[in-house]
Amino acid sequence: MRLKNILFVVNDIEKSKNFYRELFGLEVIADFGENVVLTEGLALQERKLWETFIEKETVLGGNDAELYFEDNDIDRFLQKLENSNFPIEYLNKCKEHDWGQRVIRIYDPDRHVIEIGESMEYVARRFLNMGMTVEQVAKKTQLPLSQIEVVKTDF
Repeated sequence: MRLKNILFVVNDIEKSKNFYRELFGLEVIADFGENVVLTEGLALQERKLWETFIEKETVLGGNDAELYFEDNDIDRFLQKLENSNFPIEYLNKCKEHDWGQRVIRIYDPDRHVIEIGESMEYVARRFLNMGMTVEQVAKKTQLPLSQIEVVKTDF
């Protein structure tokens, strides 16, 4: 068995499809009208149809899960959000965690949480470029020393 897709229930399939296509570059693999499958394993389901499947009312935006994307140019992506045609609601505009990773968290049009963060390899490279030792980077990022050694030899 393997995980095939993550499905988000949405109020407006066209709005959500455009949101993920324009901001994250996801493409439509299959469009069944009230159900759309996008690249990267994301599927969107129109709320009305979903509720006929489960025979229960749905509640969107529970703040209890997120989709995670990586982009090593956080400032460029933040500018993309600012210039987009979508009203962006931020949970945090740009935050640096204790381990050095910069992230942005936003809601999609149906209040699903989306996180965009730097890859940890990129974070490690940034610290190495700043002059930190392999040991210091491993301690700061909480990554294994062996992984930092690989990052160091790759750049």
